[in-house]
Amino acid sequence: MNDTLATHIERLYSNIKQVIDKGKDTAYRAVNATMVEVYWQIGKLIVEEEQGGKEKADYGAVLLEELSIRLTKEYGKSFSSRHLRYIRRFYVIFPKWNAVRSELSWTHFRLLLKTEREDARLFYMQEAIEGNWSTRTLERQLNSLYFERMVLTQKGGRALVKSEAEGKKESMEARDIIKDPYVLDFLELKANTNFYEQELEQAIIDKLQEFLLELGKGFSFVSRQYRVSLEGEHFFYRSGFLQLHSKMLSTD
Repeated sequence: MNDTLATHIERLYSNIKQVIDKGKDTAYRAVNATMVEVYWQIGKLIVEEEQGGKEKADYGAVLLEELSIRLTKEYGKSFSSRHLRYIRRFYVIFPKWNAVRSELSWTHFRLLLKTEREDARLFYMQEAIEGNWSTRTLERQLNSLYFERMVLTQKGGRALVKSEAEGKKESMEARDIIKDPYVLDFLELKANTNFYEQELEQAIIDKLQEFLLELGKGFSFVSRQYRVSLEGEHFFYRSGFLQLHSKMLSTD
């Protein structure tokens, strides 16, 4: 392959890669935006039902429990009664849809719902959007009372507080959204696509043991995870270890 052709291929590959990455980012963000809107609408329906003139004070609790049972059976554990309470609170805190920022994930909003003060919540929202904070960064800033420290610090020292917060920042990547457990549950991907290594190992080892029993004397099963040490480092073979008995190796 000559240099000119290689250059053209590399450029074409780079352009195609950008298109694919951009498409994936758009898809991930679209999934997240849809999920957040669905939860907002569910919260709206719940709140409107609760405010529909029901006389019993415990109606709301019974309503959520019953909804949880039915929705969990149909759509998975994302609709536990605890999660439904978050969804209801989400609508109560953000009764106007245009106040919900599409740049943030549902996990961002769940963390923000724990903040009682509206001014603090708006502060964290804006900082998370402008700084492209990951959910881990948002949680860290909430726990470190970033807002309170900014408020209590005089203007001259706020740059230092902000610089300290920025130094611990982890940026949010669009592809991280699709790994979010809430997104996986929402798309019903988790139960259908996960294949656990331990289950595969169990099946293989069970078959090996059956095979060894059929072979009879002369073979033994040492362990499910056999450790081999080499220069102070330890390595594990997960598929088990088959070994001939010493009698079988004898030259007699």
